[in-house]
Amino acid sequence: MTHKPPGPKGDFIWGHTRLYRHDPLTFERTLAREYGDVVALRFGLRRAVLITHPDDIHKVLVAEADKFCKSAVYRELLSRVLGNGLLTSDGEFWQRQRKLVQPAFHHKRIQAYGAVMTEQAAQMLETWRPGEVRPLNRDMMRLTLGIVCKTLFGADVSGDADRVAMALTAVLELVDVALEAPFFLPEWWPSPRRQQQRAVRQILDEVVYGFIRRRRETGDTGDLLSMLLAARGEAGDRMSDRQVRDEAVTLVLAGHETTANALTWTFILLAQSPEAEAHLHAELDIVLAGRLPAVEDLRRLEYTTLVIKESLRLYPPAPTIEREALVDVELGGYRIPKGTIVVIPVHVVHHDARWFPDPEKFDPLRFTKDKEVARPKFAYFPFGGGPRICIGNSFAEMEANLLLAAIAQRYRLRLADSTPIIPKATITLRPSSDVRMRLEARSMTSAAETLNGANAQYRVPSG
Repeated sequence: MTHKPPGPKGDFIWGHTRLYRHDPLTFERTLAREYGDVVALRFGLRRAVLITHPDDIHKVLVAEADKFCKSAVYRELLSRVLGNGLLTSDGEFWQRQRKLVQPAFHHKRIQAYGAVMTEQAAQMLETWRPGEVRPLNRDMMRLTLGIVCKTLFGADVSGDADRVAMALTAVLELVDVALEAPFFLPEWWPSPRRQQQRAVRQILDEVVYGFIRRRRETGDTGDLLSMLLAARGEAGDRMSDRQVRDEAVTLVLAGHETTANALTWTFILLAQSPEAEAHLHAELDIVLAGRLPAVEDLRRLEYTTLVIKESLRLYPPAPTIEREALVDVELGGYRIPKGTIVVIPVHVVHHDARWFPDPEKFDPLRFTKDKEVARPKFAYFPFGGGPRICIGNSFAEMEANLLLAAIAQRYRLRLADSTPIIPKATITLRPSSDVRMRLEARSMTSAAETLNGANAQYRVPSG
């Protein structure tokens, strides 16, 4: 093994911290292009490496996952508001919590939430009017927040939705500010940011503990919260209200933010890709014939599924994954010392021409079965992988497909102006400003006529 990977020279004190936090997407892509699959970095006094080859990523996330833990930076920042949930916990506690939460995401239970997703979409569509310009990212956030609260808490949270939305936005903004700073202040350090954190936490506590209290009074209503409250460990123990609160808040944040971003990027891409949009509309017209989609339609909505996959490739929900080496390990032929931060830039791998020719092009047919089989497994991993793969990935994929189908069969969305849409990368990958889109009502046959296939079953090509 070679002792140290190549890498750029960093600042004497900060290393590469300020460059990295200023524009992580550009910096990571530049590093991979100039230095290869393993790049040495330094964040202050901490060693780090950036890895981009699927074999090394598989080793970190799957084959040798027990040799790594979550990066302390993300654990410390997010836990200040989210608490000790699946996103921030580690070790034996995380393993116990994962086992307790997992049944809530059983395949059959998730499928039962399909009707909630389409009902919420239908309610939103009733408020839309042809010709108006909408802040699409805000609409998608509101829609997915309503869905996750309905499926998690079994409640209409319209009364608390604005407070919850404000609090969750504040969580992400606080993380953004912290990640862009050259160093992290300890939690006890007095600052306006600490006051904001306490205020945000108080709002989330009031709302979520209220749901928990009412659910303990009413008993199991079939929602995810009921499952969390009823879950028992191997010794028969249950989660405390504090543990349920931490898991619930984590699921709300992860469950609405990522799907909302994915849908926003999807409609942006479709607006810029007329042929792909026409194929999508043709499939929706033929399969759905004007009615709302249902879970059982998903197996026939083949191209719809490919559209979501390609959107998640170009704009992965979590653009970067971080781990910390618990022991000395080998990656790409280099010795990586214990304590090194391992940075896995998902968006860089997803844009690698070795696995995706012409990587900047939006091409849903990249994900036909034969093309997927031909690629390394970790050339595409929008929800992570291994033991810590996103627990709600099936929920999110089903939700994204159903919502895309419900919205796209009714409307064609067009960008309202030519303002560049810049992705902002922190914990998630979202547009840095509002995405204004104009709604165009569409007739059911318009896309099918475009493709000259209105009377034939549309089939996704296999190659």
